[in-house]
Amino acid sequence: MSKPLTDQEKRKQISVRGIAGLGDVSEIKKSFNRHLHFTLVKDRNVATPRDYYFALAHTVRDHLVGRWIRTQQYYYEKDPKRIHYLSLEFYMGRTLQNTMINLGLQNTCDEAIYQLGLDLEELEEIEEDAGLGNGGLGRLAACFLDSMASLGLAAYGYGIRYEFGIFNQKIANGWQVEEADDWLRYGNPWEKARPEYMLPVHFYGRVDHTHEGPKWIDTQVVLAMPYDTPVPGYKNNTVNTMRLWSAKAPNDFNLKEFNVGDYIQAVLDRNLAENISRVLYPNDNFFEGKELRLKQEYFVVAATLQDIIRRFKSSKFGCRDPVRTSFEAFPEKVAIQLNDTHPALAIPELMRILVDIERLDWEKAWEITTKTCAYTNHTVLPEALERWPIYMFEKLLPRHLQIIYEINHRHLDRIAALYPGDHDRLRRMSLIEEGDPKRINMAHLCVVGSHAVNGVARIHSDIVKTTVFKDFCDIEPEKFQNKTNGITPRRWLVLCNPGLADIIAEKIGEDFLTDLFQLRKLLDFINDEMFIRDVAKVKQENKLKFAAYLEDEYKVKINPESIFDIHVKRIHEYKRQLLNCLHVITLYNRIKKEPNKKFVPRTVMIGGKAAPGYHMAKMIIKLITSVGDVVNHDPVVGDRLKVIFLENYRVSLAEKVIPAADLSEQISTAGTEASGTGNMKFMLNGALTIGTMDGANVEMAEEAGEENLFIFGMRVADVEAMDKKGYNAREYYEHLPELKQAMDQISTGFFSPKEPELFKDIVNMLMNHDRFKVFADYESYISSQEKVNELYRNPKEWTKKVIKNIAASGKFSSDRTITEYAREIWGVEPSDVKIPPPNEPRE
Repeated sequence: MSKPLTDQEKRKQISVRGIAGLGDVSEIKKSFNRHLHFTLVKDRNVATPRDYYFALAHTVRDHLVGRWIRTQQYYYEKDPKRIHYLSLEFYMGRTLQNTMINLGLQNTCDEAIYQLGLDLEELEEIEEDAGLGNGGLGRLAACFLDSMASLGLAAYGYGIRYEFGIFNQKIANGWQVEEADDWLRYGNPWEKARPEYMLPVHFYGRVDHTHEGPKWIDTQVVLAMPYDTPVPGYKNNTVNTMRLWSAKAPNDFNLKEFNVGDYIQAVLDRNLAENISRVLYPNDNFFEGKELRLKQEYFVVAATLQDIIRRFKSSKFGCRDPVRTSFEAFPEKVAIQLNDTHPALAIPELMRILVDIERLDWEKAWEITTKTCAYTNHTVLPEALERWPIYMFEKLLPRHLQIIYEINHRHLDRIAALYPGDHDRLRRMSLIEEGDPKRINMAHLCVVGSHAVNGVARIHSDIVKTTVFKDFCDIEPEKFQNKTNGITPRRWLVLCNPGLADIIAEKIGEDFLTDLFQLRKLLDFINDEMFIRDVAKVKQENKLKFAAYLEDEYKVKINPESIFDIHVKRIHEYKRQLLNCLHVITLYNRIKKEPNKKFVPRTVMIGGKAAPGYHMAKMIIKLITSVGDVVNHDPVVGDRLKVIFLENYRVSLAEKVIPAADLSEQISTAGTEASGTGNMKFMLNGALTIGTMDGANVEMAEEAGEENLFIFGMRVADVEAMDKKGYNAREYYEHLPELKQAMDQISTGFFSPKEPELFKDIVNMLMNHDRFKVFADYESYISSQEKVNELYRNPKEWTKKVIKNIAASGKFSSDRTITEYAREIWGVEPSDVKIPPPNEPRE
């Protein structure tokens, strides 16, 4: 019998990781040793694993730099229309492995590192996640950057370089505890500070009305220091830029006339200015109207627009027209995409620059602004909509408030002309909401100030048009579009699941990595016994690997033969982790009732962070861990049911858990999850979905066939009907004995014997004011879960459904999404031009 392959030997056989040529390997080794030497020569004799990681990171970075410079030169020569993706979040995760893959260096590096007596995977584990996002919206931005570079678009990601990203989650006796994420502690090898492009941003002050027009004066200045991170496309030599701004106090900060004498205090107060980029607000789908957050939103917008206009004025095109003072061509050269309403201030800020500084008349400035900006809506939950109090604007951004009033005045004049006497419509459509305090509705500002508004899945875009923005859609239906979200197959297949990527490449070649629709070709192999066996084998290997990781990290032993039932996403009532909990309790009660019956074993894994101020979400985590304590220690249950809470769910953990999943839980109340993207990752990685007809699940079911997902529960129309007639939770409680038993156990302290009242808030919410109707879908969910068990008993039929799902996941590539944005919103064409690499002369 041949001895089993080492991990490294196994990795060598994976073709999608590139070919390791001898010359290339020795080059990488030389470069690595040089970097290591210069790292160590400074002050130490002994290299630590972290030194090895940094040496490799710098070695790989060397391969980026030439391509990065050349790409930017190429854009300067060709002067294409540039895309600016503005987002307060970029949830990037780790960079090393993704960079090696996109540069086609992975196998070369693996072999070089192996020959040096090191293990590549161990080094990759040292890198900190760049956790500059909360969840879907921030991770979407990261996938979009990868696709824009891979499609050869001249694109820039603009955001904030938070010193502290999303908190690290610890679980201490069942409760979430937050820890600061000091991700920059050891330095970040992937960023380059660009102090030469530092820009001033103004706050506070007042508006002076002069004969030359309004002047915003007596402001406080904060400097925005850019840090650039390269964004490599997939094997096309394009390297775009993500530019993140960091706040810096000017050197005369607080040392002006009014502060004479207290020099020490003035220098200490620099922190106040620099706090702007200190920390990411940890809320997902929830608006917290804090002044510091409004400062962050204006900070990123003001710095970015100055940068965009500087680049517009100094571009090659601008040089041919010796001074580019005309902004006529601005919308032909510049696209600005607003990732939700967080960067909405780009609209009044661009107006301020065009009207107050560049002296354009209002109508011309407005035309330029609307043609340039486009807005992506990410949620219809009312508590997530940004509504800033006017008094805060008055103090912080007085000129922008005036501009918003003027935008609103002209907007309402237009509506009044179209609908004479319809005062209720004017109230509904105003950018200003009456009340105490008066507020600015940022979504309305975005709709009025953009030429395109899109939702992020078909069902969500329809809901946007018929509810949230119905009045606006009645007037300008052509403004509203759909752009169903997608994920990058580089990170979410090649990087995280090379085994699966490889057996796919064996069957259909490697082109699917840039054209995911080619996965359809896998349908030809739906009855190929060898392929079925290979798909099942890859899944089993991934499960074993993840089980070993859990045992290593958390000392929990799980049964790798069980269904890996995975529910990972932010903890939120609308995502209904509680429904999953009720299923777990029901399963537990069934095993206890008939301990000798054959049950299909399950390991239920739930993971995700709760916003620190969201009491109910924190209680939900405590309930999950408490149920786990009971279930996991009951000898009658054995290894037929286990409940694991996955601590500190983040990008790098998703890359481990998703390839190991059998069942993906996507169980939000219909009409609440705008799209979801985790659902797509699971589908691509060979898990089956149990889900409601919500978000992109609808389109997944359409692509794969509804019979190849476990679809359950109310549809949007059913939810609307129930809202009309009224949802009565108690009715379900009385009529469903298993639901009643589970709820009684929660409320009488079966899962919290030391504190029987512990979960009274959860019970009270579910029984009396559950906006998300958990009980209404309970029966349907339980019966759908029974179908899951039934199919899992037949491994071959299960795997065939898996193959059908993978084959149908092509639509959900972010390459397709970005191609649609490019053609239908930005007015640019993706290009498959391969920029010549740095070692070849330019044409």
